[in-house]
Amino acid sequence: MRDMTQSVQQRDAQKEEGQATQAVGAGRSAVATASEPTATRASQIVRVSAVGIVANVLLAVFKAIVGLAANSIAIVLDAVNNLSDAGSSVITIVGTKLADRAPDRKHPFGYGRVEYLTTIIIAVIVLWAGITSLRESVTRIVHPEDSTYTVVSLVIVAVAVLVKVALGRYVKARGERLSSDSLVASGTDATMDAVLSAATLVAALVTVFAHVSLEAWVGAIISAFIVKAGFDILREAIGKILGERVDAELSQQIKHDVCEVPGVRGAYDLVLNDYGPERLWGSVHVEVPETMTASEIDTITRKIQLMIAKKYNVILHTVGIYSSNVGDTRAAQIRDHVCSLALAHDGVIQVHGFYVNEHAKFMNLDVVISYDKKDRADIYGQVVAELRAAYPGYAIHVNLDADMSD
Repeated sequence: MRDMTQSVQQRDAQKEEGQATQAVGAGRSAVATASEPTATRASQIVRVSAVGIVANVLLAVFKAIVGLAANSIAIVLDAVNNLSDAGSSVITIVGTKLADRAPDRKHPFGYGRVEYLTTIIIAVIVLWAGITSLRESVTRIVHPEDSTYTVVSLVIVAVAVLVKVALGRYVKARGERLSSDSLVASGTDATMDAVLSAATLVAALVTVFAHVSLEAWVGAIISAFIVKAGFDILREAIGKILGERVDAELSQQIKHDVCEVPGVRGAYDLVLNDYGPERLWGSVHVEVPETMTASEIDTITRKIQLMIAKKYNVILHTVGIYSSNVGDTRAAQIRDHVCSLALAHDGVIQVHGFYVNEHAKFMNLDVVISYDKKDRADIYGQVVAELRAAYPGYAIHVNLDADMSD
């Protein structure tokens, strides 16, 4: 019976080891792991962009005809905005195709960040459209011209508003679902254009019934909103290229799941690097008992990699190890004391990775100090000095850790 039990245990261990090996395979070919979903995503983005191109070209043609016939600068500028939206959709398609290229020797993390570059280009187009329309509106304010509208022209503008609202909501919703910043930017721009068109329509109605020309003023106000939207899109895209803080909810979920793995006592230092939409690579440190063997640690790290890759499509290419004292009352007391001393300093938000060896008289720990504190280095120095004063016989190594994730 004992032999049979051992056999079952060995078989289960081999199965677990095989799954863990798959995790490492996933970690070493992260972009390839997500290649199939990415291809589907790319084709959907292209289809949505194609719809946007057709709709915007048709709207631009109709608005240009109406605007020229009515001598309305607002409607003509609205047509120009539609053409810029069509151009944005073309750029989105090109960017998506480039970003979907397979990783190679020169770019082992793939080309996903190209999508952020195309978002920047779209933001520049939005800014150009807003600044151009603002300049033309100001010119019409200074040098006003009469506009004439027909019932047909007003109906066309009204229909264009409805079409643009529907298009903006559709493109933005699809962009959010597909994690495409370029589509979200295009959808936001389309919504702003719908507002511009609605304002143009109201101004035209005021001109027809009240004989007061407001369209230049309305155009100036809406142009300012368009410029602001362009800056917002630009700032967000640049932020992603520079590297932003890990999303708090995702960070907490990943750390929670990592801590659920048997043998893991804590998860810290989660770092996620964004190499394009749905392409996150990163690392994490886990605290494990000092009594664990290399084989047991290897199994845990691979299990973590597999679980996180499957659940979140996040590749943890490195799982670092902190050794934790086990069954040592004196070590636990020292740890509690060290943590209380460090956390008493304003700005210290966490202490982890603590390990003490009383025989060799050394102590290791990481201290996380908030980026909100401008004097992080001074706080770190104070913590180190206080710990060395409290434990003069120990070689103390304190690592100033970065506040990378919640």
